[in-house]
Amino acid sequence: MSGHDFHVHGAHEHAVEHDAQHGPGLAQYVAIFTAVLSTLGAIVSYQGGASQNEAMLYKNEAVLKKAQASDQWAFYQSKSSKGHLMELAADLATPDKRAAYKAQAEKYAMEKMEIKKQAEALDEASNKANERSEQALHPHHKQAQAMTLIQIAISLASITALTRVRWLFVVAGLAAAGGVGLWALALAG
Repeated sequence: MSGHDFHVHGAHEHAVEHDAQHGPGLAQYVAIFTAVLSTLGAIVSYQGGASQNEAMLYKNEAVLKKAQASDQWAFYQSKSSKGHLMELAADLATPDKRAAYKAQAEKYAMEKMEIKKQAEALDEASNKANERSEQALHPHHKQAQAMTLIQIAISLASITALTRVRWLFVVAGLAAAGGVGLWALALAG
């Protein structure tokens, strides 16, 4: 019996020999496809979250500037009311005090002009921050749609691995291509 060794192949050895003779199987293609899509999905998901965060930061800036502008407009109204009171006081005052009240009214009128400029500048800054928020959020919708198609592709690829129905792998490839296309559109625009 020394020249007649009997060797039993294990399942792993059989699979390795089969792959060596017939090339990689469907499962290997599905695994690579799924790994690549998972990586792309992680990148798309990160970019989608980053664009949302950027939009929120700009929106917060817009709200802050609008609140500051509102404060300035309230200050403007206060100066306006004081100026009107000084004008009324000048009309009702004795001639010796009339000049002092008119001077106060002019002072309030001058202060109002500076306050108005500040309020208008803050309103403009708020509007610009709102525009930047909209621009930052614009690609998010395409990124979300791209992520959805990539997830569908991964699911179909998993079903392909379980059922070995090859046409599902083609549909998974189409969904992945659609997802990558939407991602490219989000990056471009």
